[in-house]
Amino acid sequence: MNVRRTVLSSGLRIVTEEVPSVRSAAIGIWVNVGSRDETPAVAGASHFLEHLLFKGTTTRTALEISSSIESVGGEMNAFTTKEYTCFYARVIDTDLPMAVDVVSDLITSSLVTANDVDSERKVVLEEISMRDDDPSDLVQELFSDTYYGDTPIGRSILGTTESINGMSRSAVFNYYKKRYIPQDLVIAVAGNIKHKKVVEMVERALSRDGFLNVHGSPQVRPDTPIRIKNQQSVGLINRKTEQANMFYGVAGVARNDDRRFTMGILSAALGGGMSSRLFQEIREKRGLAYSVFSYSQQFAGTGILGFYAASHPTKAFEVIDVIREVLADVAANGMTEEEIERAKGAVRGSLVLSQEDSGSRMSRIGKSEIVYGEIMGFDEILKEISGVTSDAIRKVAGEFLVQRPTLAVVGPFRDGRKFEKVMGA
Repeated sequence: MNVRRTVLSSGLRIVTEEVPSVRSAAIGIWVNVGSRDETPAVAGASHFLEHLLFKGTTTRTALEISSSIESVGGEMNAFTTKEYTCFYARVIDTDLPMAVDVVSDLITSSLVTANDVDSERKVVLEEISMRDDDPSDLVQELFSDTYYGDTPIGRSILGTTESINGMSRSAVFNYYKKRYIPQDLVIAVAGNIKHKKVVEMVERALSRDGFLNVHGSPQVRPDTPIRIKNQQSVGLINRKTEQANMFYGVAGVARNDDRRFTMGILSAALGGGMSSRLFQEIREKRGLAYSVFSYSQQFAGTGILGFYAASHPTKAFEVIDVIREVLADVAANGMTEEEIERAKGAVRGSLVLSQEDSGSRMSRIGKSEIVYGEIMGFDEILKEISGVTSDAIRKVAGEFLVQRPTLAVVGPFRDGRKFEKVMGA
């Protein structure tokens, strides 16, 4: 693995992975801020700001920002999570200096004008409406709110209609200036590049407006355990949908827990594909649902293991019963060697295949640096996956699958008491 890391006196981190066999290069600027850093008054500010930074800088209009990348056949975008925000571009390797300059310009010199705030507010409100119209997305938001309650990590990344409507230009701009500082940034670049040249490009691009004229130390979010105080058993949104969209979840491991690899294999064996236990039991054997999947999600100080299924409303309770029966069986008896090896192979293969392009490699090293403060070697990750044993699976399953569950449902149901009954609440 040809990964290198440089830390500037400002606290800015630059990580690169040289891949000489490709003709592309990808840059990502990762910011250590997300929706869990917001107060209720500015809920959705991280995501709102992500939109606004594309609206124009002191040297580029919104059109110039987008056309500079698109005119060379590149792609540019951004996304916000609960814990970080990322702005990225992927271009031909010879166009990397331009891409670095454009993406850096968003970070150092965005205007965030009052007119832009007002116009983009409408776009974000449309995005919230689009989320609300998609029950498969909405049910996962509902689960987070039901499980974590009205806490920073439980709130929606998009914010609410009320918080977005009430957010002023000064509130968003102050959030930008306070949170977008060198010690909270990671610049990740991967592709046909040289580390030394990338460091020079980045320093030159980010030096505008005195952005790097500070001293600091790289910041990593502390892994302080989060205590779940107001966990509810059932969250319900009554919607006239053709299917009941259900998300069933239990406590998982936090980001720095050494058992995260075991939890990942357990999740894959339970609902990671067509050969997984839940897919076989719910869809193949009983024909109760079309879509069935699971995932393990880790944050600093907390995590979840969740299971999604969508079925005809009349089959919803049967689906929940099957999920509970399968989880109880696995908690008591573990999983077969065949299931575990199949899941390990799926996770290994997916990980290797995901590294086939410069954008994926950039994402891996950037995310690892922003959340862990270090980059685990690719071979080390594969070794950890291969080292997961049936005993480890049995112990993790026995501890977590018996935790108090939370169920979120979006569908044509007026009363959540039946769901509470089937959940044993």
